[in-house]
Amino acid sequence: MDKRKPLILISNDDGYAAKGINSLVAMVRDLADVLVCAPDSARSGYSCAFSATLPLTLHQQHQEEGVEIWSCNGTPVDCVKLAMAELCPDRRPALVLGGINHGDNASVNSHYSGTMGVVREGCMKSIPSVAFSLCDHRDDADFEPLRPYVRRMVARVLTEGLPEGVCLNVNFPKLPSFRGVKVCRMTKGIWYNEVEKCHHPRNYDYWWMVGHYANLEPESDDTDEWALDHGYVAITPTRIDVTAYDMLDRMSNWTE
Repeated sequence: MDKRKPLILISNDDGYAAKGINSLVAMVRDLADVLVCAPDSARSGYSCAFSATLPLTLHQQHQEEGVEIWSCNGTPVDCVKLAMAELCPDRRPALVLGGINHGDNASVNSHYSGTMGVVREGCMKSIPSVAFSLCDHRDDADFEPLRPYVRRMVARVLTEGLPEGVCLNVNFPKLPSFRGVKVCRMTKGIWYNEVEKCHHPRNYDYWWMVGHYANLEPESDDTDEWALDHGYVAITPTRIDVTAYDMLDRMSNWTE
């Protein structure tokens, strides 16, 4: 790799072999050196989890000029931590990217997302970090319409950076082209009927985590779900600091 170039660290929660992450590498590899460290298989829903009891392993899957791809048996956050410690200890990434995820991470999905776990970890390490997701769960989803948008955003963040403690959650609708870009807030939503009970022939019960999503403010036109439903790319600036500042004064008498 050319150390005169910026370094982009990429991970995901769909696994290093997923089409989304390989499409992302192809989109940005001419903008910087690229280091991929991603789970060896799907880790969707892992959020910011890391492995406290599992010994971790790293395997190099591919190497060529300007690109290295590694897999790890841990979580998306494990991948970022290991990459920083073992794969580029003397070269700090200029940018951390998560994705491109197969499926959206808008609204409350952001809290569960391993893709967002990647960028939150990067952000907590004071590295500009951006997550990309497409509203298409198919293994062979078409990521090509995202290319110009991803490249412009990556180039801009490489040049301008992001504020300390802020990362970006970018979601794309499943469309051949987009009406534009909206910078918007996270939608208030909820998952319901999340558990499906089944009975095994060997006479015990088991459960699948499933569920349905409900948008609690479908008419609000300043949200990520509205943007996606109307054909726009949704960018949601996301803070690491989750303090409810409006409650600090209201709760001041709790200390008395």
